[in-house]
Amino acid sequence: MRCTTTAMTGLAAGLFVVLTAAGPAAGIENAKAPAQEREFTLGLVQKELRVGMTQTEVATTLGSPNLVTRCGQGREAWVYDRVASEARVRSSGVGGGAGGIGTPGTALILGLFGGHVRNDQAVTTQKTLTVVIRFDAEGAVESFSFHASRF
Repeated sequence: MRCTTTAMTGLAAGLFVVLTAAGPAAGIENAKAPAQEREFTLGLVQKELRVGMTQTEVATTLGSPNLVTRCGQGREAWVYDRVASEARVRSSGVGGGAGGIGTPGTALILGLFGGHVRNDQAVTTQKTLTVVIRFDAEGAVESFSFHASRF
């Protein structure tokens, strides 16, 4: 989910307040906030997709398909194909150190030694999700299948 922050100047904020307050009185309806973007996941598909849904309901729920095909009988199939990459850095390391100081009346000895070994390793994971939805002649979901993988 992406978050954006917009700063308003004093004049713009004042106009916003006036227009918002005057909207209902002037017969202006407040526009609905835009729908939040939903991440396309296997969980979303399993939870929301149902046999009998219309093409409009599917497009509203899952967004636009990557591929639309039509068979000889006029039936459509929609294919959603998503690929995501996750990158992480694993760090491990060993360090050490020591020091010393003399006492009054003796020579001042200050020694410092130490070391540090660090090992950073980048780990990349690929995830794929393919969903195939088949519609009947009336445009309702007849069946669907999916395949998810991680490597």
